Amino acid sequence: MHGPASSGWLLVALCAVTGAYCLLRMRGGAEGERGAAGGEALMGFGMAVMAVPAAVFTPPAWAWPAYAVVFGAAGLHALWAARSGAHHLHHLVGAGAMVYMSVVMAGSPAHAHGGGGSGVPLLTGALLLYFAGYVLLAGVRLVPVAAVAGSGGAGAARGGSTGAAGWGDRPELARACRLSMGMAMVAMLLTL
Repeated sequence: MHGPASSGWLLVALCAVTGAYCLLRMRGGAEGERGAAGGEALMGFGMAVMAVPAAVFTPPAWAWPAYAVVFGAAGLHALWAARSGAHHLHHLVGAGAMVYMSVVMAGSPAHAHGGGGSGVPLLTGALLLYFAGYVLLAGVRLVPVAAVAGSGGAGAARGGSTGAAGWGDRPELARACRLSMGMAMVAMLLTL
């Protein structure tokens, strides 16, 4: 995942901030929402670590298999959680992509030092198409929709007060978080 240093650091910052926000989202919401936020935090921090420029830090040989194990376990958790919601299937694809990138990086030490591309082009292309489509869909979901007259707002819909939701409970921020991670995944797959 190691491209030019400046874009690598921007990717690290984007993924780390996204991961931190997802950790904060774990403090509120329903159990399923907290679980999804935890999975997204893991993805954000994992992508941040993978995107650190090789000129600054080259992970030891054992790091890539360790990433594959961690994200393989996250994929199994997402598969189990997919029984309750389709969004967990996206987590499964994301975890699978992280395992794939880890395996490619483990098998191609020259690539970790700025060498040529590696990986299975068909699989990389399929993942790129999936995440590009996800980014487009997530971007469309961020487009504001006119509020329905008399809806009462988010607080009334939950049975609480009609006051403004906390910044950690805002669905548009969660969507922006998912959009940024999707864009980061596209960028990482492009450098593979």
